[in-house]
Amino acid sequence: MATRSKRWNGNVDSLPADYLKSVMAKMADYGDRVQFSLVSGGAEPSYQVTNALGKTIAFDRNHHLLRPEGHEFVGANATAVFTMEQVKAAASGIRTAVGGAPRAARAVRTGGTGTRVSAAKLDEQFAAQRYEYYRNNRQSLPAAITEHTEEITALMRQGKSAEEAFGEVLKKYF
Repeated sequence: MATRSKRWNGNVDSLPADYLKSVMAKMADYGDRVQFSLVSGGAEPSYQVTNALGKTIAFDRNHHLLRPEGHEFVGANATAVFTMEQVKAAASGIRTAVGGAPRAARAVRTGGTGTRVSAAKLDEQFAAQRYEYYRNNRQSLPAAITEHTEEITALMRQGKSAEEAFGEVLKKYF
């Protein structure tokens, strides 16, 4: 009789600390950002690490090299991009839903009983992260930055952190 393992629910906070520590070890070796797959089955997801040049390397749930299928890390089939600090926070038990990277909505049902995060809820998370960054850095930001909130949100939807999104807009307009 085969037992079924529990599927990962898409919440980075729910991943085991030992698994996240192994992910951080791969990040230390290969790149400073990570993105998890929402379509890989099992209790822990496969993931890809991205370096500063934008090159990626993928690993399966056992931290072995993986040749990803074309759709595994694209759009709503993957989480947002997490930094090393956000993964450390999740491993230590600190919640990352507000002030960390958001969880992405699933586009493909994988057969589990996972929940979908609505676009409105995702936008609320982006707004909270955007405001928190703005509030913490208000003195160093130009006043006109508030005219670019839609562009900042669009960059965050693409997986950038609030800091990265603000940085791109600052570089582009100021």
